[in-house]
Amino acid sequence: MMTSQAGPPVEQPANFAFTHDNLDRARAHIAKYPAGRQASAVLPLLDLAQRQSGGWLPRAAMDHVAEMLGMPPIHVYEVATFYTMFNLRPVGRYLLQACTTTPCWLRGSDAVVETCEKRLGIAVGGSTPDGLFTLVEVECLGACVNAPILQVNDDFYEDLDGPATEALIDALRQGRIPPPGSVAGRQGSEPASGGTSLTEPVGGPKAG
Repeated sequence: MMTSQAGPPVEQPANFAFTHDNLDRARAHIAKYPAGRQASAVLPLLDLAQRQSGGWLPRAAMDHVAEMLGMPPIHVYEVATFYTMFNLRPVGRYLLQACTTTPCWLRGSDAVVETCEKRLGIAVGGSTPDGLFTLVEVECLGACVNAPILQVNDDFYEDLDGPATEALIDALRQGRIPPPGSVAGRQGSEPASGGTSLTEPVGGPKAG
C-alpha cells in the first residue's frame, strides 16, 4: 500500500502494462524526442497511464513508465506528485474540479461548491460511496471570462450558478453528459448581456 496526496493508504495493484493501443501511443510520444531525451515524454505517458487506470495513477503504472523511459522511479514519482492533474488515489467516474480562484469566486463559485457538496452529500476532497463522483477544489482553470467554472473530467461547464450546477449533477447521475461550454448560451467570451459588435450579417463584396 502507498500513502498518496490526502487520506489513508491506497491499496495498490500488483502490476501494470499498457494496452496494445496505448503502447502504440506511448511509443509515438517517445519518438518525438531525440535519443537520450526520452524522459521528456514522461507527462504524456503518465496521462495515458492514468486514463487507462480509470482516472488515477497506481504506483505500478508509474514504475512501468519509469522503466519505459529509462528513468529512476523516484523521478517519475516527483513528477506525478508535483502536477495536480495526476491523481494518486482512485477518483469517481466524474471528477468535479471546482475553481475557486478570485474571478470564479467573484462570479459565485461559492454557490457552485455548496451545491456540489449538498447534492452529493460529500465535502471537498471526498467521493460518493457509489464511486460516481469525486469533488476537488482547484486553482485557476484559465477560463475566467466565463466564470464560474466547473471542470468535469476533460470538459468545462461555464457560467454556472446553484441551480445550473444541480441540473448538471443530476444529468451526470442519470448517465447523460450535457454539452460542455456555457450553460447560459454565451458564444465564446462575449459579454453576459450579449454581443456588442458584429451583430449584423456581413455582406459579400459589391459588384463593381
